[in-house]
Amino acid sequence: MAFFAQMGRTLALTLLALVLLAPALHASEPLRIAAASDLRYALDDIVEVYRQAHPEARIDVVYGSSGKMSTQIIHGAPYDLFFSADIVFPERLKQEGLTATEPAVYALGRIVLWSNTIDAGALTLQDLTSDSIRRIAIAQPAHAPYGQRAKEAMESAGVWEAVQDKLVFGENIAHTAQMTESGAAQVGIIALSLARFPDMAEHDHYLIDDALHQPLTQGYVVTRRGSDKSGARAFADFMTTEAAHDIMTRYGFVMPE
Repeated sequence: MAFFAQMGRTLALTLLALVLLAPALHASEPLRIAAASDLRYALDDIVEVYRQAHPEARIDVVYGSSGKMSTQIIHGAPYDLFFSADIVFPERLKQEGLTATEPAVYALGRIVLWSNTIDAGALTLQDLTSDSIRRIAIAQPAHAPYGQRAKEAMESAGVWEAVQDKLVFGENIAHTAQMTESGAAQVGIIALSLARFPDMAEHDHYLIDDALHQPLTQGYVVTRRGSDKSGARAFADFMTTEAAHDIMTRYGFVMPE
């Protein structure tokens, strides 16, 4: 009888230790960030600056289309922070009860015409109907905000129907830029933030009038999974600092007032 009582006490102490240890183990995990692919270069630079002030920080960033990443989070993907190219996706996560913070705007994005084979700086959306342009790359409008805004801009300019046979679709805006850079498309409608990357900035771009499409209001949330990670809120707060804003502005993002 004493043996079983001792086993019971041992089991209870073991369970208590695991409960007490769980937060510490969770806190020691790397901070996992899901980020829209238009942030690929800007956020990499921001993470580098953040690590200078927090050398102990362990941060993993995965880039992709906002719509697909939102779906992944709904289905249990282990992300602590979500930086979307469209605030509608963080708002949907909030509706699903999967956020620890209110969706907040961190930037406004812009779209451009870009090419490394022709002078995109001299193009307009109307020029996309020219027979000399055979392939136009955009991100998939169904799940990529930058692709949806590209579609809206071409619809407003009255060229959407005329270019249907020329369109090739990237999985996200970074993939779209890669397709254009590789020559799979002669022209791409990509994020200004990618066109500002030094390797791509060697070629001129045409800034598309933002009155032709809905705003690219980019938003973020701390997810429910990241709610007990102090690092998640600390990094989110860092995105509001002057240092982070300077980097975002350098890549062509417009900062919220």
